[in-house]
Amino acid sequence: MQLHRNDWTPPERTEDEPRPPAQLRRILALFRPYVGRLAVVGLLVAASAVVSVVTPFLLRAVLDVAIPQGRTGLLTLLALGMIAAAVVNSVFGVAQTLISTTVGQRVMHDLRTAVYTHLQRMSLAFFTRTRTGEVQSRIANDIGGMQSTVTSTATSLVSNLTAVVASVAAMVALDWRLTVVSLLLLPLFVWISRRVGNERKKITAQRQKQLAAMSSAVQESLSVSGILLGRTMGRSDSLSREFTGQSDELADLEVRSSMAGRWRMSTIGVVMAAMPAVIYWAAGLAAAGGAPIVSVGTLVAFVSLQQQLFRPTVSLLSTGVQVQTSLALFQRIFEYLDLPVEIAEPEQPVRLGEVRGDVTFDGVEFHYQADQDRPTLTGIDLKIPAGGSLAVVGETGSGKSTLSYLVPRLYDATGGRVLLDGVDVRDLAFDTLAAAVGVVSQETYLFHASVADNLRFAKPDATDEDLVAAATAARIHDTIAELPDGYDTLVGERGYRFSGGEKQRLAIARTILRNPPVLILDEATSALDNRTELAVQQAIDALAAGRTTITIAHRLSTVRAADQIAVLDQGRIAELGTHDQLLALGGRYAALLHREAVPA
Repeated sequence: MQLHRNDWTPPERTEDEPRPPAQLRRILALFRPYVGRLAVVGLLVAASAVVSVVTPFLLRAVLDVAIPQGRTGLLTLLALGMIAAAVVNSVFGVAQTLISTTVGQRVMHDLRTAVYTHLQRMSLAFFTRTRTGEVQSRIANDIGGMQSTVTSTATSLVSNLTAVVASVAAMVALDWRLTVVSLLLLPLFVWISRRVGNERKKITAQRQKQLAAMSSAVQESLSVSGILLGRTMGRSDSLSREFTGQSDELADLEVRSSMAGRWRMSTIGVVMAAMPAVIYWAAGLAAAGGAPIVSVGTLVAFVSLQQQLFRPTVSLLSTGVQVQTSLALFQRIFEYLDLPVEIAEPEQPVRLGEVRGDVTFDGVEFHYQADQDRPTLTGIDLKIPAGGSLAVVGETGSGKSTLSYLVPRLYDATGGRVLLDGVDVRDLAFDTLAAAVGVVSQETYLFHASVADNLRFAKPDATDEDLVAAATAARIHDTIAELPDGYDTLVGERGYRFSGGEKQRLAIARTILRNPPVLILDEATSALDNRTELAVQQAIDALAAGRTTITIAHRLSTVRAADQIAVLDQGRIAELGTHDQLLALGGRYAALLHREAVPA
């Protein structure tokens, strides 16, 4: 059994798309709001670098002056200076770590928030073609994987670069010839590190895709529905084997990522560790050849500076590798941030005062983006006056639910207009539309929280009395009252503590609490038995009194009293009228009613 299905995937990069330099500029822009703090970090880093290069000069004075000349006072001052430099460096290091980590975490927070907020603005269509585990992986794994880069790379880059510049300057001041010898292999090291970085970047992209696949597999197969399906179908073992294979592939990618270029980077470390010996050897040959002799103090101070140079140089090379690796993660995050928002609030949204509830479909057409040659709705003209009721019926796949989703803008019409009180819903403010239109769908979703919390999701400031009144109207209060903790009882994952009918009634209670002037009932009683359906239908009838109601119905027995009944056939209105009119017409509605009365 394969858990994967056709999902949204990012398009392949073309030659015209931004390359790493543009991506780096975009990454640097993330730090722009914190440029003041980063400037402080830069000052601390510069000060730390200056203090660091002072120590070798103090050491030279100790070896060439204080000890040979027996000047104990000077020796004491030089020793105290070296200790003071170490203390100051430590204080600067702690301060810059605190500031840089704070900035890094704020950038991480901004990224997480930006991705989550952007996804909240995406249309329903995006989520119908994208696995939940994929979305979770982008927020958790990809952004989490960037943490070390974001929180420490900027500081490490500035710190090490400053240390390198200061060390090279000090080395030149001591002896320019030894400096040339020390830097001969540096271009080779830079080239090696870039090769390693590119290799790890490719492996990281594969690793993150595998993490996303595993996240999706866990989310789907270890949910309550997944466990029920796996066990009842006898596929638990095969699911375990599939997960084992995915985990094994991930483990292999982790090893490859860790070992990519490891030998080459280790070679750089060995060469740098051997450089002091090369310097001593070069100085010895120069002295043997009659060149001016370098003093012992100068030689020791130079080697000390060389070590100070090599540490930040290796760190810079490693940082370069880390940055290249992180580019794969940033690319995945930017792919989500760059997704076009298909349903956006207008720049100057209209806010209605008191919503009457007039709903009009004016020449409405709709097709899904992936299926533009096959329209889902065509030429829909309907008018539901305030307080009126419309029932929409038809065969499965005729476009009933899609039609209702256009009113709250879960989708946008691709042709024509949907009007609320004479205003195109695309011109309305999101908060106005959300307050005006309530939806109870056949897919009831409850959070893993208490009953009260699930109800208050519709109205956060609702009192306990409001909850009881809404639950009573939805015929669910008695069931809640019998629970061990009443309204404080946890509903369980996706509400599995409750039956399908009870979940539907909780959803209806939640909508009652919101009290919208327009109701969309998308087969809201489809999961109820006949007795419960009658009770809930009574609650819906009471709720719908004086409100505009659009009912998507599978059972025609629930819509006989509707002011209008629209029969959809392949996205078009085939018939429109009251129950009695359509029954007398003897057309599609009558056939549907007959089929329901006499099931095949």
